Amino acid sequence: MPIRFHLDEHVDPAIALGLRRRGIDVTTTVDAGLRGASDEDHLSFAIREGRVVFSQDDDFLRLAASGTRHNGVVYNKQGSKSIGQILDFLELLFACMKEEEMRDHVEFL
Repeated sequence: MPIRFHLDEHVDPAIALGLRRRGIDVTTTVDAGLRGASDEDHLSFAIREGRVVFSQDDDFLRLAASGTRHNGVVYNKQGSKSIGQILDFLELLFACMKEEEMRDHVEFL
């Protein structure tokens, strides 16, 4: 099954818009009703919905390193890449990886 993304609340909404324009299924914090929710709640939502979390919050890296189960995390240090670079990378990941390959995997951008 192709990757579907969930963007946490630290991610610029323009990334969701760009992914949707490229035909990629994505939810945001607002879409999921998770504004102000814990990172654990975001991971739980992503597992239930079969989504890979894209975040610029290094707390997700700590959760993944602690052994917390997840459907995959893509991490980008905030301010290190342009929106276009992020979109290109996520589109490449979408084209090359399957949902099951991302399970409990962290990808760095």
